[in-house]
Amino acid sequence: MEKETRKNYGAAGLLPLLIFLLLYVGCLAVFTIKGAKDPSSYMPRQVAILIALVFALIFFEPRSKFSKKMDLYLNNAGNAGVMNLALIVMMAGGFSSAVTLSGGQSSIVNLGVSLIPSQFLVPGIFLISAIISLCIGTSTGTIVTMAPVTFSLVAAAHLNAGMAGAAVITGSYFGDGLSMIGGTTISAAAGVGSPMKDKFLWQIKIAAPAAILTIIAYTLMSLNNGGAHHVAAGSYNIITILPYLAVLVLAAVGMDVVIVLALGTVMASAIGIFFGKANIFDCAKAIGNGMESMFWLAIFAMMVNGMVALMRYYGGIDWLVHVFTKRIHSKASCEALIGILSFCVTGAIVNNNISVLITSPIARELGDEYKVDRKVLAGIISIFAVTASMVIPQDSAMMMTLQLAGKSTNYLDLIRYMFYPVILMALTFGINYFSAKKSTLSKAE
Repeated sequence: MEKETRKNYGAAGLLPLLIFLLLYVGCLAVFTIKGAKDPSSYMPRQVAILIALVFALIFFEPRSKFSKKMDLYLNNAGNAGVMNLALIVMMAGGFSSAVTLSGGQSSIVNLGVSLIPSQFLVPGIFLISAIISLCIGTSTGTIVTMAPVTFSLVAAAHLNAGMAGAAVITGSYFGDGLSMIGGTTISAAAGVGSPMKDKFLWQIKIAAPAAILTIIAYTLMSLNNGGAHHVAAGSYNIITILPYLAVLVLAAVGMDVVIVLALGTVMASAIGIFFGKANIFDCAKAIGNGMESMFWLAIFAMMVNGMVALMRYYGGIDWLVHVFTKRIHSKASCEALIGILSFCVTGAIVNNNISVLITSPIARELGDEYKVDRKVLAGIISIFAVTASMVIPQDSAMMMTLQLAGKSTNYLDLIRYMFYPVILMALTFGINYFSAKKSTLSKAE
């Protein structure tokens, strides 16, 4: 029905997206250059998307009933996929807060530090950051936890600050784009219509080898660090880590993520109460605060999905797909172009969750045209979104790391030791190219 009544504004149908980018990215760039303390606060993303949305509703099809355009927006902003995404990201926030309250987050850090020799703390930092980010599903939460620990270890054990900083940033983004309770994974899978389990199983085959090669590289570079000082680890409790393990295992075997997160949250709360770290109301408050921290993503997803539906109705998405299709000659080039698009949008917006929400509908249209598997689409979008986030200087993880590092390192020094994003992109391009070539050969036979 929607396809039969689509309009043909062509490139003009993308004006709402352009307005959002100009307002959000433009203001971010201007206030960053001016040296403002929090440049993203001057034009909040929700205000920028609201202005773009109002423009899309008012200035297109002026003779049509406003209620007709509003119905189109509301039906898509509140569709089942978006509502499911909103519920999952809020539950993920609640779970993360419950585990933190019970002591699970600090336990997993201290356990890791206690098991790793001081000489190999840099590969250990990468590994611990990767595990934490996979468990909690957010790079920001991992950086907040690990960055202060990392630079305390740098000072105490005389580690290479640039290498340690690069390890904590890239390790933090390992799970951001892979964890089944992470906003990036949830948004990418929902955006292209892929089951999260399928996306995870496809992506882990690329991310795990890339992480192993990164650990090997850091280990080889740490062999000459025989003078590293021993660092005493803090206390930890294995039981407080169990909710993380339960969530990872249950999600991996295919249990619905809503049930997984509910069980994990109850388990974390029960552990916190059992060890006297909190009472039931402290747990409820922590879960509420965690859910509240994810409200913005839930609401933003609704607004973006509704606006993309309007752009599709006005013909903007069809025009963009047509332009991209001219440059696509095969399934492999389609996958590569989607990855490049995801990387560029993330680099411009400086937020991988938002970029995934914007890129997914375009990727889905292109993927359907060239019969790219939905799980591959979701994985490529996630991989290139987090890769861009790792290397851009204005990303929050990069800025936080540099602030904590002080004069011990700088941006170029961190980039020099960022092996993971390079290996990850190389493996993704390589595997997709050979997979597409193999598929073409098998069809020819």
